[in-house]
Amino acid sequence: MRLPLPDLLSTRIGRLAAFFLLYVTEGIPLGFTAVAIATQMRRQELGPAEIGAFVGSLYLPWAFKWVMGPFVDTLSTDRFGRRRLWILMMQLGMVGTLVLAMPVNFVTQLGLFTAIIFLHNAFAATMDVAIDALAVGVLPEPERGTANGFMFAGASIGQAIGGAGVLFLSDVLPFSSTYVFVMAAILAVTVFVVLPLNEPKRGPQPPQPGSAAAAIGRELAAFVRDSWRAFTGSRAALVGVVVALLPAGAYALSLALQSNLAVELGLSDNQIAQLNLASTVIFAFACIAGGWLSDRYGRRRMLALFIFLTALPTLYLAWTMAQAHWIMPVELKAANRPQPSAALLAAFWIASLSFAIFQGLYYGVRTALFMDVTTKAVAATQFTAYMAMSNLVISYTAWWQGWAITRWGYPVTLAVDAAVGMIVLAVLPLMKPRAAEAATPAPA
Repeated sequence: MRLPLPDLLSTRIGRLAAFFLLYVTEGIPLGFTAVAIATQMRRQELGPAEIGAFVGSLYLPWAFKWVMGPFVDTLSTDRFGRRRLWILMMQLGMVGTLVLAMPVNFVTQLGLFTAIIFLHNAFAATMDVAIDALAVGVLPEPERGTANGFMFAGASIGQAIGGAGVLFLSDVLPFSSTYVFVMAAILAVTVFVVLPLNEPKRGPQPPQPGSAAAAIGRELAAFVRDSWRAFTGSRAALVGVVVALLPAGAYALSLALQSNLAVELGLSDNQIAQLNLASTVIFAFACIAGGWLSDRYGRRRMLALFIFLTALPTLYLAWTMAQAHWIMPVELKAANRPQPSAALLAAFWIASLSFAIFQGLYYGVRTALFMDVTTKAVAATQFTAYMAMSNLVISYTAWWQGWAITRWGYPVTLAVDAAVGMIVLAVLPLMKPRAAEAATPAPA
């Protein structure tokens, strides 16, 4: 079952490359579904409420991926590699669900299409659990920081491939053909990275009482118990739950609203791809800059500033759209929509790109703050839960914004998004790590 190719886990450079590429396959589904498919949905006159609900459903598996941890840990075998086998199965599942989705018309069969893509993202989220477990098992401690940087970069590149890459292709190929491109990208990693991996075997394990189902039940019970203890162990950890469940600043210009608006403003697939690619590159560099600034000037201070800054481009676009009386063009068919002015188009580009800077600045800082308040003894449990809550925020935000656009119009929705995103600033000062914990932050 292993191809005669180099085992990337055997060298430092190989391990960095392996986890970079594995995270690329995590980013591809989100880019493809949340950007490329959402764009095509609006182009085919599907409403923002339906698109918002669709995009919101994509993030639900990522919000509850912690449930799969006990299954990945318990249902495994050293014969094929405990984590490697799960990664392989999940990638094949991702490809299989895309095969099922190809012939489904997402306009007339939205419910069926959403169910298939939900399953596709469930496979991707479970793969993430297995990849992270593999990283914990094979990465030496001095490599973990660098490896995590490569992982986040890989996820960003994957989203660009699935989003911008597919939209570029759709200019020269029928959109249905782009499914094949996405499947080929995933399978390339399967063949050249996953199959050659030689995951180290565990040492002798003590016998576990009861069945596999009982073992999974014990794992889930332990997760809940450890999470409760970790979250109630300090005020900062408990406040972290509130922070994780609140939007971190404005979100609209990174979700379905941006795709809807880009189509309604008359941008071609090629132009939307250029915007998505530019935003992704800017976001990646801003993540690095934000982390450096937070180390130098303080985590919470910088995080509060960056969160506040996300409201500025959002409110600027809301004001510009209101001045241009571009309130509810969503109600009009494409042929009857007003032509946007050059000033409105410029404002959309400026707002989108500047938002990518500010969101990128805070993205890694917020993650680092969660690490600061995480109890090291239960780091995997507590930190995974924080990340899951953050994904739940993306899901419910995408849903309410799709609903709001059709009822309030774009300017009001953007203004409410900016206002709701500032609520977290009221509780952020309470999320102060204890001095001892802050001095030795927990690993991811």
